[in-house]
Amino acid sequence: MTRIAIIASGSGSNAENIAKYFKGHAEVHISLILSNNSDAYVHERAAKLGIPSFTFTKAEFDEGKEILEVLREYEIDFIVLAGFLLKISQPLLEAYAERIVNIHPALLPKYGGKGMYGDRVHQAVIDASETESGITIHYVNEHYDEGNIIFQAICKVEPDDNCETLAARVHALEYAHFPRVIEAVIKNSIH
Repeated sequence: MTRIAIIASGSGSNAENIAKYFKGHAEVHISLILSNNSDAYVHERAAKLGIPSFTFTKAEFDEGKEILEVLREYEIDFIVLAGFLLKISQPLLEAYAERIVNIHPALLPKYGGKGMYGDRVHQAVIDASETESGITIHYVNEHYDEGNIIFQAICKVEPDDNCETLAARVHALEYAHFPRVIEAVIKNSIH
């Protein structure tokens, strides 16, 4: 059994989608949800799904000791970032080398890096008159959005798109692909 911790900063719609995908799965269990925001709606989603959730401060994420203790307590094997806005600290990167994945709402290496998340990404794509956007699922390293790419999916950018319409198309890709890619990565890392 592979135990996953999901780390999110906000609403947690991807976290919920992933948890529902793996509900009752024979080989993968969503064991824990962590956040840097005590008011994040992801905690309510976790409660409804019966998944323990905890909040840590940015300083605690950076230092890493307490988070690593909780991850060990829940016997976490793999970490999924689903809308998490902080950089992952060195202690977590070392403890979970090649076992932390993130999803980014654009086709990296374009439109990534510090401060590039959510509507900021979609607006940058629109402002650059791109004809395509999409999602990138990648391993996490010490730099924002620069880890090895695992998977990308593409959607069109329509001439009349705004942040909301483009975000809706990108979210559809996230919901369709993220859980399946996580499952494939875990199966490949086990065998």
